[in-house]
Amino acid sequence: MRRHESASSVPLKIAKGSMTSSSRPPVLIPRLLRWAESLSLVAVWFGGALMLASVFLICFDVLARKYFGFTTGGADELSGYAFAISTSWALALVVLHRGNVRVDVLYQHLPARLAALLDWLSLVALGVFMAFLSYHGFSVAQTSWLQNSAANTQLGTPLWVPQGLWMLGLVWMCVVLTLMLIRASAALVTGDLATVKALCGVRSAQEEAREEAIAGERMVRGEGA
Repeated sequence: MRRHESASSVPLKIAKGSMTSSSRPPVLIPRLLRWAESLSLVAVWFGGALMLASVFLICFDVLARKYFGFTTGGADELSGYAFAISTSWALALVVLHRGNVRVDVLYQHLPARLAALLDWLSLVALGVFMAFLSYHGFSVAQTSWLQNSAANTQLGTPLWVPQGLWMLGLVWMCVVLTLMLIRASAALVTGDLATVKALCGVRSAQEEAREEAIAGERMVRGEGA
């Protein structure tokens, strides 16, 4: 039976590649991308756990207020922190799996080389935006740290704690984008358009359908994601 592979397993594809030995880049970048995907997956699971914890806290707070006449206090505040932190740490895995939204009305009709160049430019543009966002996120967290700012709530949370965790997620996104950009640039220069598409191209309808089919097969067999 032939072994299937998900279309979104970007680092595995990059590690194997479809290039000749003469144009193959150093193994370090593909290996770092695999490590980045593993760490990003752990971060996503942690963010999901934070969101579940906030849901349980809110449910407990509502039931305690209704039936026992007391409230834990700060459930809405903590859930807001959990949402921001989990969102920033999930960005890297989304980009690694090409889950970010792009308009492809004209893209799917373009020549392969032009499409690869646009894929590379889209990665550059996303990197510039994330660098700008991370810089200002660091500025916000640093200001809260220097001024010892605290939330104007019952908990009085030191703001640098949630802001710092949120900012680190943005910085991690920048690190992952840097690795992807190095790999995509090397592939673009050597003419390896397939690797450029596997890294930062728009997923085709066939790839999405194949991925859903593989996920369905795993659910039928009772396997993990």
